[in-house]
Amino acid sequence: MQFRDFLPVSTNTSVKESCYGALGAFVGLLGTALLCRWGLGLEVHWLIAPMGASAVLLFAAPASPLAQPWSILVGNGVSALMGVLSASLVPDMAIASALAVMLAIAAMFLTRSLHPPGGAVALTAVIGGEGIRALGVGYVLLPVLLNSLLLLSLGLLYNRALGRRYPHGGKAAPNRHQTADPQPSARLATQDIDFALEKHGELLDISRQDLQELLQEAQLHALRGRVGTVRCQDVMSRDLVVTTPQALAMEAWHLLSHHQIKALPVVDEGERLVGIITLHDLMIDRAGRQPRAKETLEQQQVADLMTREVQTARRYQPLYDLVEAFSDGGLHHMPVVEGEQLVGIITQSDMVAALFTLALKPGLTSEEATPVSS
Repeated sequence: MQFRDFLPVSTNTSVKESCYGALGAFVGLLGTALLCRWGLGLEVHWLIAPMGASAVLLFAAPASPLAQPWSILVGNGVSALMGVLSASLVPDMAIASALAVMLAIAAMFLTRSLHPPGGAVALTAVIGGEGIRALGVGYVLLPVLLNSLLLLSLGLLYNRALGRRYPHGGKAAPNRHQTADPQPSARLATQDIDFALEKHGELLDISRQDLQELLQEAQLHALRGRVGTVRCQDVMSRDLVVTTPQALAMEAWHLLSHHQIKALPVVDEGERLVGIITLHDLMIDRAGRQPRAKETLEQQQVADLMTREVQTARRYQPLYDLVEAFSDGGLHHMPVVEGEQLVGIITQSDMVAALFTLALKPGLTSEEATPVSS
């Protein structure tokens, strides 16, 4: 143990977020207090001190697993019940206080609702005075659950108004293929995180999903350092097979079949990119999600079937920028442009080959990279 272990730890919280947290606690507690005082009257305990601690979590740390709705409502509720039981069964206040907090923690773990202010809620039931003791089990409903529900409702509105993701659930990003598999970039990390969390054993104040996202961002940042010098022009295919908007769809089909590729950039007379047509575009009617008839391909032009909004890369853009689009984004090909001119295309095979080469030669630079043909 060293002196620096007692110094404050950096939270990487911006000044703006700090102000939002402080203002939110003011708004939430003021609203809860006014509503409870108006509804319950001045003769009863309309606001209890532990709500201040709940407000800190709800407004200053809304991403914490300890600040989620289940934790606030159930955590405070079961803690209040444990406090009331301890106060009624144990006459010694010191023993009752310790017992109340112990039982509250156990109950919160059992209900998966750990919420630190719950300890104070349980303790208040014991040492809150005759007024609190006189409420008996009613203390659980009024004021604990009423305070918690109102504070949570205001917290939901406030956090949503600021664009915060709250409740901050642990649901992973959906798979674009509508399957249960995690996103491609998350598949290796999932098992590693499960192993690390199981080995760590202690409670971490971060959700599993947030931890996984942080790990992925760190991995992508590390990848940027390794491939940052490699540009799209270093790995793109340059000898392009293209079509025009006026060509028949069947002609595009024959080009794809002959060259054994899955997409054709569509260019105008000036070699400017105006769209892209894929095997999927030719085979499936986007409107009806039905297979196209052969007669359709013989009658319609490429312009009728192509995708006009095309995601492109720039010639000198770092290859790193394309990784997410090709993995989680589900892209199989991306045209490379210089201005409006089509100068190349990068496919999944180009990307895989480039990353494999970089893995074998970590020090590879753009001058050393060899274009990969698809």
